[in-house]
Amino acid sequence: MSHVARKRFGQHFLTDHGIIDAIVAAIAPVAGEPVVEIGPGLAALTQPLVERLGQLTVIELDRDLAARLRQHPQLDVVESDILKVDIAALAQRLQASGSLRIVGNLPYNISTPILFHLLDHVAVVRDQHFMLQKEVIDRMVAAPATADYGRLSVMLQWRYAMENVLFVPPGSFDPPPRVDSAVVRMVPLAEPPAIDVRLYGELVQTAFSQRRKILRNTLGRWLEARGFAGQFDLQRRAEEVPVAEYVALTQAVQA
Repeated sequence: MSHVARKRFGQHFLTDHGIIDAIVAAIAPVAGEPVVEIGPGLAALTQPLVERLGQLTVIELDRDLAARLRQHPQLDVVESDILKVDIAALAQRLQASGSLRIVGNLPYNISTPILFHLLDHVAVVRDQHFMLQKEVIDRMVAAPATADYGRLSVMLQWRYAMENVLFVPPGSFDPPPRVDSAVVRMVPLAEPPAIDVRLYGELVQTAFSQRRKILRNTLGRWLEARGFAGQFDLQRRAEEVPVAEYVALTQAVQA
């Protein structure tokens, strides 16, 4: 029985075998590794992965697809919304603390919340490979003082080394999305800076709350309210400040 893509789940099923092979090559799975796939759908990526791994854990929200996936003897199916899955607990169950590999064609309508959810569990992750809307990946890997550099860039780059590894055109999917896609590789930094992540998030959100204004009008007031007396150039716009400076400022504020 064929499955009709559900708009509310943001379903677009990958059908291009050349692209599938390229994604698997980028992931380079090795038998026995603890790998979790988010949103396996019709198993286009799942099948070649499990053939190489021997066993694969998949997280699928769609009840019909989850039931279909359970028929595969090598799949451990978690029927749930990824935003409600405790990744650290899952890694513990798979005996994969620090070595969990996560892959998936993420639903584009909630890709940013998923990335932030996984950021909370980054300590148990070895790497992540995700298919996303290309413009989202452009923002993730953007350099300072470019149009794509923003809150998402700063919130992820302090913790991951990231690269756009593959372009994926709309015709690779059924139904085709109205946007270009790409695959990103995210590798947690081995020695990330020690910061209060919640404070960092609040600082960065404040800085980018009014992109067109200089930071004196946004971040300046936030710093003043916290009694910050240190040095920081507020005569810039948020997108002109490198990640390392946001990190250093957070460390200075929390000191």
